Amino acid sequence: MTETILANARLVLPEETISGQVRMVDGRIADIAQGTQVPPGAIDCEGDLVMPGLIELHTDNLERHLQPRPKVNWPHQAAIVAHDAELAGVGITTVFDALRVGSVVSDADANYGEYARALATEIMDLRGRGALRISHFLHLRAEVCSETLVAEMAKFGPDDRVGIVSLMDHTPGERQFRDLSKLRDYYTGKYAMTDEAFKAHVLHMTALKERVGARHEATVVSEARRYGATLASHDDTTAGQVAVSAGHGVHFAEFPTTAEAARACHDHGILVMMGAPNLIRGGSHSGNVAAAELAGEGLLDILSSDYVPSSLLTAALMLGDLWGNTARGIAAVTSAPARATDLHDRGRLEIGARADAIRVTRVGAAGAVRGVWVQGGRV
Repeated sequence: MTETILANARLVLPEETISGQVRMVDGRIADIAQGTQVPPGAIDCEGDLVMPGLIELHTDNLERHLQPRPKVNWPHQAAIVAHDAELAGVGITTVFDALRVGSVVSDADANYGEYARALATEIMDLRGRGALRISHFLHLRAEVCSETLVAEMAKFGPDDRVGIVSLMDHTPGERQFRDLSKLRDYYTGKYAMTDEAFKAHVLHMTALKERVGARHEATVVSEARRYGATLASHDDTTAGQVAVSAGHGVHFAEFPTTAEAARACHDHGILVMMGAPNLIRGGSHSGNVAAAELAGEGLLDILSSDYVPSSLLTAALMLGDLWGNTARGIAAVTSAPARATDLHDRGRLEIGARADAIRVTRVGAAGAVRGVWVQGGRV
């Protein structure tokens, strides 16, 4: 029997924060007790917060490790291990690694190439060999406006730990890219694309969406069911788009771009996920609705670190401060994402749950992670 006791802590429980201790035995939470006493052999947390390990549903962080500089490709195994260690270091104990499926091979300016199946195999191989510290699932970002989506999705199946499939539509003039001037700025800044090349790219992608969009959308929905994965929408902008998402059986909406879309999500029982960087920065970097605005209206359910892993913990603490309820803020990065993806064994400090826990010291509005335990073992 392996046992760890985290004592003299402020335990973030599902509905409240109390002074107490949590006992973890053989990978599960065996007991929770109130009080500041420190039993023999226990770890004295000195009044720090102890909460469930954070659950990340959408992160682009692995891409940064795979390509640390433009045109610099890093060895995949080293990149995956470094990504895993970084997430563990900021308190994330469960991650859904976001991998794009759906490539464009006929337009060099699209910058899309297939990579998901091979990379997913490498991630799962390292997991199977015990080389990763935290729990990894896959999140397939299914790009509707693409040429190879059907073939790429066919390469995955129910045994691949695909936990999320998200419906992506990055067609120029749609959703996140409805403002073509901002899209032009992005492409000219990142890829040095000329105005003529940009116009040609827009025409090519718009025609592609008209040709394959409906079939690809239907494929994404059916393949998500085949995998047994949660279906998510992405960048919903209008109530009409949300109604379509609801018809598909979407469980949660990633980064709705307007308050209208967020309200419609709640009307349809769809959970709303916003970016932690949006909350920390005080607004969206692309001009979309602010996470704080949705939080103030009670329309924010889940946070994602998106492109800054360390933002997840800080934003959850900020959200707790905003709401005047630390437990409610932490739920946005623990129990709420667990519920959205049917991970019923984690995300809560309660007896019988998986013993994923982190110890956190408040540092102003942020938090510093002082210890991480996955299935009761310190990582």
